[in-house]
Amino acid sequence: MWLLANDDGIHAPGLKALMSAVSRLSDFVVVAPDANCSGYSNALTLDKPLRVEQVDAQRYAVNGTPADCVHLAINGLLPEDPERVVSGINAGANLGDDALYSGTLAAAVEGRFLSHTAVSLSVTSWQPDHWEDAAEVAWQLLSKVDTLRLPERTVLNVNIPNLPIEEIKGFRLTRFGHRLRASDVEPTIDPRGRRAFWIGVAGEPADSGEGTDFHAVANGYVSVTPLHADMTRYDTFSAMQAWLDDF
Repeated sequence: MWLLANDDGIHAPGLKALMSAVSRLSDFVVVAPDANCSGYSNALTLDKPLRVEQVDAQRYAVNGTPADCVHLAINGLLPEDPERVVSGINAGANLGDDALYSGTLAAAVEGRFLSHTAVSLSVTSWQPDHWEDAAEVAWQLLSKVDTLRLPERTVLNVNIPNLPIEEIKGFRLTRFGHRLRASDVEPTIDPRGRRAFWIGVAGEPADSGEGTDFHAVANGYVSVTPLHADMTRYDTFSAMQAWLDDF
């Protein structure tokens, strides 16, 4: 059994597309937020209990974050542990630095403890108009993912161009690109006269050359980036040790 999750919410069209794709491959259960939780990253709800509503035989809605959903599902909510987590299909790219904020990716990362590689899937448009094509791409990748032999706790971050499938050129192994800093916040006044701010738009790509996820999707390829949760900066160890030796 596979566990499906997302950050766009239990009724999102991308989740329905993913269910269609996975139904051809495995039994599954869905545990997803009851509302849109885009940008929640890896947040867990620790200050209140979470409530779960069973929507139908295969779907559960949670009043929490994407990471909450997977955490619940693999730690007691379900009668048995799922084999893997597949998260998405997200409306909007999760490329480069964007992945730091992604609830879609966070749901997959929360499934890193399971026996099979977790997968996060996104379409590179906020308003995708090729859901069936994205579902077909998801099926193609997921149908072969178990032929991979990857280290434990590996997560695949997959970005699918918002194109008809006949225009998608194939799959590319990629690394994260990087963006410039975001544009300034946009000040506004709410209806009650209080000062407020809109978060500014994401910065332009600063590292988007050959080999990056940005470059792959811009050229019509599905980007596949293998990740893990270890954020240690190993290349600094020599300099850091020399610095600490002076204390």
